[in-house]
Amino acid sequence: MNKGTVMAAAMASLVSGWLSGAALAQDKPPETFIYSTYFKCDVARQERADEIMKELQKPLWDAAVDDGTVASWGWLVHHTGGGWRRAQYFGASSLEALLAAQKKLGDQADAKNSKLGAEFAAICNAHDDYIWRAVAGKGNEGSRGGASFSVYYTCDQSREDEVDALVKQVFAPMYDQLVQDGTLKSWGWNEHIVGAQYRRLSTITTADVPSLLKARTAVVEALQKNPLSRSFDALCGSHADYIWEIGAERP
Repeated sequence: MNKGTVMAAAMASLVSGWLSGAALAQDKPPETFIYSTYFKCDVARQERADEIMKELQKPLWDAAVDDGTVASWGWLVHHTGGGWRRAQYFGASSLEALLAAQKKLGDQADAKNSKLGAEFAAICNAHDDYIWRAVAGKGNEGSRGGASFSVYYTCDQSREDEVDALVKQVFAPMYDQLVQDGTLKSWGWNEHIVGAQYRRLSTITTADVPSLLKARTAVVEALQKNPLSRSFDALCGSHADYIWEIGAERP
């Protein structure tokens, strides 16, 4: 039996075990859905968009966390990566709650100062919306630090259960250990619910960008030591990397 056959058999066994375990689970953790809006902005004026976010949106989103409308929210500032310059995300326990929060907060912002909202829209005049569901992770319930490395994957849609099983069963213990020893503040693995081409999102966070780059190196080295990493690469063949600075977040 060659190496490829062995790895395929290992993956099949892994997925079978994960699906069986999921079917037998008695207490499912509460689900978390994340609405993310990725903005394309005028680079010369994007700092003004940050100012508007701080003045207009931040108080409303902080209050939404306090009153339970959303579980969390955050504002991300582009450091390195592709065409997205800013990103906003918020989380809730259901799709219904997520969409209700989007409308509620949008109406509140318009009522508070529609002129500022129009100015923001002129600066960041294009965007991509995604809804993600959290599949695995650790440390995302509190402050995630100051910087995030996000990898947006395109995957074989017919084998996405295998990808999730690989992350949960094989890679998660490694990520959990990195959170436990302080290398990472948090990590997450999220599946596509609504959006464009990206099917999975991997995130790691640390206190700042220098420590994020060191942590990313540690993650890559750990993954390279695992032979099943090749199976992951075969299932999710392309990706886009972004480094974000976390401009605001709650909790």
